Amino acid sequence: MLKFDMVVLHVADPVASGAFYSALLERPLIQSNPVFSMLPLSDSVLLGLWAASEADPDGQSAPGSSEISFNVADRESLVKLHADWVAKGHKIILDPVEMPFGHTFVATDPDGHRVRAVASTNR
Repeated sequence: MLKFDMVVLHVADPVASGAFYSALLERPLIQSNPVFSMLPLSDSVLLGLWAASEADPDGQSAPGSSEISFNVADRESLVKLHADWVAKGHKIILDPVEMPFGHTFVATDPDGHRVRAVASTNR
């Protein structure tokens, strides 16, 4: 059986994206250089940030075309997280709203990847 252990986003600047996610998620970088940065999302899953030009030398991969999602405990925690990200100047493209899967909001990283937070109703 395969074990899921990493999400990789193709980005324009792995160092800048690493700094963004490290601050956003309050987690330390494991690796950071102009080609690839990496940090833990959980005890068993990593986030890799790979220079799009290196990941796909033929130029078919464009930064900013993915979404990652994080669950939070409840609606109150989601509202607090949203306020925190707004105060830190993160770009919010969807303010907190109720959707069929839960209460959610969406920010973007420096490359335009969507970063969703969800207080799931399916827990």
